Amino acid sequence: MNKFMELAINEARVGIRNGHGGPFGCVVVKDNQVISKGHNQVLKNHDSTCHGEIDAIRKAEQILQTHDLKGCVIYTTGEPCAMCLAACKWANIEHVYYGCSIEDNSIIGFRDEEMDNMFGGRNNLKGYLEQIDHKECLELFNEYKSIKHIIY
Repeated sequence: MNKFMELAINEARVGIRNGHGGPFGCVVVKDNQVISKGHNQVLKNHDSTCHGEIDAIRKAEQILQTHDLKGCVIYTTGEPCAMCLAACKWANIEHVYYGCSIEDNSIIGFRDEEMDNMFGGRNNLKGYLEQIDHKECLELFNEYKSIKHIIY
């Protein structure tokens, strides 16, 4: 398993165990070094925009003291929703590695596919998004599905 995806999974578990939100953890990496980690904190912060990618991007920009994350890549447990995908592009993230797909998100009650279809899908993003470690991330999703949680 990819070591950065493993960190993203562990970060997601922090959020799950603390009731912060869904099973979405993210790691921002530059030059093979972890810059920041983040997880979904929608429920904790009462902030519908505090997804794992957004949390990690915000932290990375503060740590690096820049709004431009050129040279950075993201490892995230779930394929980014439309909002997070746009944030990755705005931040100049160079590549996104994800575990579970948009379709997998529906298994645990999330409506990412609905939002995605509103904006025309992902056909123009070939080469930017790359799925890795699907099995391990799907195990995380199943772990989340098995515990009491709030669907939002």
